[in-house]
Amino acid sequence: MDEFIEQLPNLAKDKHKENAAYFKKLKRKPPKDLDYKMQELHEEEFAETDCLKCANCCKTTGPLFTDRDVTRIAKHFRMKDAQFIDAYLRIDEDNDYVLQNLPCTFLGADNYCMIYDVRPKACAEFPHTDRKKFQQITNITLKNIPVCPAAYNIVEKMKDRIKLK
Repeated sequence: MDEFIEQLPNLAKDKHKENAAYFKKLKRKPPKDLDYKMQELHEEEFAETDCLKCANCCKTTGPLFTDRDVTRIAKHFRMKDAQFIDAYLRIDEDNDYVLQNLPCTFLGADNYCMIYDVRPKACAEFPHTDRKKFQQITNITLKNIPVCPAAYNIVEKMKDRIKLK
């Protein structure tokens, strides 16, 4: 797994044009059963993929924290929202709350998330390959492919199974 994660950015770069062209076609005319097929691909991949052996998303990218996330996690720590923000977050160029530092502050040495039960929505839904109306978030998927081995595998299988005209 470590070797694959190491190669992933280059593999994703090599496939980027192909994937972008595929997603462009997908957006133009998504199959009627796309959500069903994506759910199936997602479930198949995660039956084989153990995120705890990877955690590359937690090590290399940070989630966006919604106001709800901030409130829920601050409450978990028995902090006020402002205290949590000051301690862990910053505002990025898009005016979103993101982590001050990477890897994620809440990632343990064993790749377990210390706030798993109250983690941000973006973490809970990552890599977003089972989202409804998948064709609307292909830009997010293109960003996730170099980070997430599962997203890479799902897209490769998707191109084999879902033929576009």
